[in-house]
Amino acid sequence: MPSRFSIRNYLLDTRLITARLVWISLFMLVMVFVLIARVVYLQVVNHDRFTTMSQDNRIQLAIIPPVRGNIYDRKGRLIAMNRPVYNLEVIPAEVEDFEQMFNSLRQIVSLTDSQIKKFQRIRRQYSRYDAVLLKSGLGEAEMARFAVNQIRFPGVSIRGKLSRYYTNGSSTAHFIGYVGRISDSDLKRVDQAAYRGMHYIGKLGIEASHEESLKGTIGFEHIETNAHGQTMRVISRTPAVAGRDLHLSVDLALQKAAMRVLGNEKGAIVAIEPATGDVLAFASMPTYDANLFVNGIDHASYARLREDDDKPLINRAFNGRYAPGSTIKGLVGLAMLNQGIDAGQKVFCRGWFSFPNSEHKYRCWRRGGHGSMNLASAIEQSCDVFFYQISLALGIDGIHDYLDHYGLGRQTGIDLNNEPTALVPSKSWKKRVKGSSWYRGETIISAIGQGYMLATPLQLAVATATIANRGNYITPRMVIGYGNPGDHAGYQALNIAEPVTHSQPAEQFQEVIDAMTAVVHGKRGTARKIGNTAGYKIAGKTGTSQVIGIAQNKRYDAANLPKKYHDHALFIAFAPVDDPQIAVAVVVENGGGGSKTAAPMARKVMDFYFENRNLPGDYDQFYVLNNAFVKEI
Repeated sequence: MPSRFSIRNYLLDTRLITARLVWISLFMLVMVFVLIARVVYLQVVNHDRFTTMSQDNRIQLAIIPPVRGNIYDRKGRLIAMNRPVYNLEVIPAEVEDFEQMFNSLRQIVSLTDSQIKKFQRIRRQYSRYDAVLLKSGLGEAEMARFAVNQIRFPGVSIRGKLSRYYTNGSSTAHFIGYVGRISDSDLKRVDQAAYRGMHYIGKLGIEASHEESLKGTIGFEHIETNAHGQTMRVISRTPAVAGRDLHLSVDLALQKAAMRVLGNEKGAIVAIEPATGDVLAFASMPTYDANLFVNGIDHASYARLREDDDKPLINRAFNGRYAPGSTIKGLVGLAMLNQGIDAGQKVFCRGWFSFPNSEHKYRCWRRGGHGSMNLASAIEQSCDVFFYQISLALGIDGIHDYLDHYGLGRQTGIDLNNEPTALVPSKSWKKRVKGSSWYRGETIISAIGQGYMLATPLQLAVATATIANRGNYITPRMVIGYGNPGDHAGYQALNIAEPVTHSQPAEQFQEVIDAMTAVVHGKRGTARKIGNTAGYKIAGKTGTSQVIGIAQNKRYDAANLPKKYHDHALFIAFAPVDDPQIAVAVVVENGGGGSKTAAPMARKVMDFYFENRNLPGDYDQFYVLNNAFVKEI
């Protein structure tokens, strides 16, 4: 069978190969063009953008939180400071499964549902790459267990930080306040950039009122990292600026003395230096430990404080509003003299007062009456009937306008946020608020500090200091300087507020001050028991304010009433009379008579002050039980 031969068409093959080479060459040229275009796009058109992105991958910005300023008392004793604690922190970007992480962590450290919920809420406020606090204050055993197992928890680490600590957490809680975790509501009212990297903010008291001075300014570090995020070197650093230290007017030893004097009673003691307006003591009982709130108080503990019938969270010295009772009789007497009424004018007290053609009797505390009274004897013996009569000549608007100068019923201007006003009523006030006219019966009970009349213990102390200053009103203050008082070069003292002078003859003040001195040292003074053994002259005024009304023909019988219905006890005083150095206001809720309960407390506080005022801050005689607490008055 003959062989078959195929003749190859070289021309066709050449054309096919040539066509393929052309297409391949065109494709390669297009790819080269695309590559060149891409390089031009990356290296020329978007050079700046991608250079920045490259730098961001290599260089990171780290926040340096500032150290919060310390708080000292007037003698340099630390009240609020920063101490190291160890916290468990999480970088959310490095955690794949939060639920699994929490479950595993609970086998190693104590972790509550509340802490987890708080973490979940807070982490949404920050970048995924910022460390977020999960648990504060790890114990040594917890740190050891976590260190062994840390490899199992990417993104979780222990970091040592400074945490706020109050050296006398319960004695100073009501005026120092506390710091707490920054909340959503906090972030809405502050500059968020200024608080970046910070977890705490002042919530109450001095901590909140002077937040700007205490918080400091954040710093920055530009750090170079490797592909694993580890820090290789610090490129540049802007250090944080620490907060300013505050130097307070309060004497810590006197503050603790006042707290101890109050004991288990509910009430407040405020002491002021009349010449400067410096608040020396600002005591409120019952109290709480401010340290509980720094890292977040648990729900059960907070519920116990909130639901406690004694209301320990209320700052009674600042926010408590009480009928001032007879403590204002000295001021009403000054208003009387200011209106030209003679101090020798006599009023006969038969134990009650009534208007013509009325059977309603406004009683005096002494049911048998005091007899013939002038201003001096009426203040000394606290005769109600005398002030009933005088109030009708003054009128409620006259009383209101005069008491306003002494800081009653309005904000005193102290350097604490959210100061309440209280109330000295007037005709226009009642018309505006109650929608009704003013009655004469309301005037006479206002003159003895009852009815609508309300004042805070702070306002009473300021009014007392103003009497001691013979009418010069000096705005009270808590902060007297910035910087550590031991560092004289860096310490900045604040100027005392300019006094607001009430023009009134000096002899009129002397009339009232002499009468107030007789309250303590006179033979018939309502507080004479505390004056018998005093080594210095005290001018004072007792007060008692009713909690419940007493029917016309009934007697007040404390023995048959629960204590919560007992009268409040009040006392105001300053000493020494001729050179006032301390003014004190005491309010004891349900304490009964002012002479029996409040006056002895004021005497103990003043005794402690005069016996310890010249001691240096590093020798606190309070700790060796000063005699003021062991002797009976």
